[in-house]
Amino acid sequence: MSSPTFKTSAWRDHGTAFGVALALHAGVAYLLINLSHTPELPAAPAPVIQTQLVQLPAPVPTPMAVPEPPAATPVTEKPAPPTPKVPTPVVDEAALALKRVQQQKREQQRQEQARQQREEAERREQQLARQEQARQQQAREAQARDAVAAQARAAAEAASRQYLPIAKEAPDYPQRALDRNIEGECTVAYTVTPDGRVSDPQVVGQCHPLFVKPSLAAAKRFRYQPRVVDGQAVAVANVKNTFTYRIR
Repeated sequence: MSSPTFKTSAWRDHGTAFGVALALHAGVAYLLINLSHTPELPAAPAPVIQTQLVQLPAPVPTPMAVPEPPAATPVTEKPAPPTPKVPTPVVDEAALALKRVQQQKREQQRQEQARQQREEAERREQQLARQEQARQQQAREAQARDAVAAQARAAAEAASRQYLPIAKEAPDYPQRALDRNIEGECTVAYTVTPDGRVSDPQVVGQCHPLFVKPSLAAAKRFRYQPRVVDGQAVAVANVKNTFTYRIR
């Protein structure tokens, strides 16, 4: 008895659902048809622009306004940035000790170099002083030699003024000596008289006998400028002259 009631209720529910779906489809179809149809609108009239000529009066020039300078903006001092804190370096005692030792060595080397330079300068000064002393000593010796030479020249000049030879002739070579190839020397001493002549000639020392006669004869022919003492001519004794005989 309960089965037929269940079937009638199921059919009723299905029919209601079918009707609702059919109504929804019909509404959607109506909307689609109405939206797809565009109604024709009447044509819009063409726009018309109306113009009118208006003459404006000439513009009056207006003075240009001078812009006022902007007000000075007060400068505000910026606060100084804070000073950064420097970290305190760590002191290395060993490095400081090594540095002090190196400085002491350099100072000692500098002092040693200065001492050596002073000693070298002193040696140079002493050497220059010795050279100057030697130069002065040589100059003094040269002056002394010049003085002695001057004195000798003066004495020679004085002596030559006393009995200056005017004429001297060489003796004749003995023929016998030439034949025998005999050579030698012969010294003759004599006195120069106030009139410049030779008197009392004599042979002194060793003389070959062949050379005695020609030597004395040659000495007698000598002429001298007489010696003058206090304005008077005097004789000069012991004047010597050596004759040399050589075969060439």
